[in-house]
Amino acid sequence: MKALGPDEVLAALPASPDPLAAELVGGVAAGCDRFDGLIGAAAVGWEVDRMAALDRAILRIATYELLERPEVPVAVVIDEAVELAKEYSTDASPGFVNGVLTAVARAARPETRTGD
Repeated sequence: MKALGPDEVLAALPASPDPLAAELVGGVAAGCDRFDGLIGAAAVGWEVDRMAALDRAILRIATYELLERPEVPVAVVIDEAVELAKEYSTDASPGFVNGVLTAVARAARPETRTGD
């Protein structure tokens, strides 16, 4: 069976997705390689493809927001990602997500202080 792409999944939904959800899915799909490069550089000692799938998805969405949605404050992006990790992933995930995104934010938005 052929895997569906993100656009095909959205099109197959029984109801139209929230516009922000559609933007995030499309944006992450379009820039995934670029986001994975930033995540991999920030996650010293970790390969992106070896990360837990949920953590990887959270990191990609947050990285998209850091790069493509400058109106969203860095602290909000990181806090929301950490909250998702707390709610849905492992006990170690919130700290991991926080550390990786802090490093990504320093690279993506160097003008913003991120908990120095």
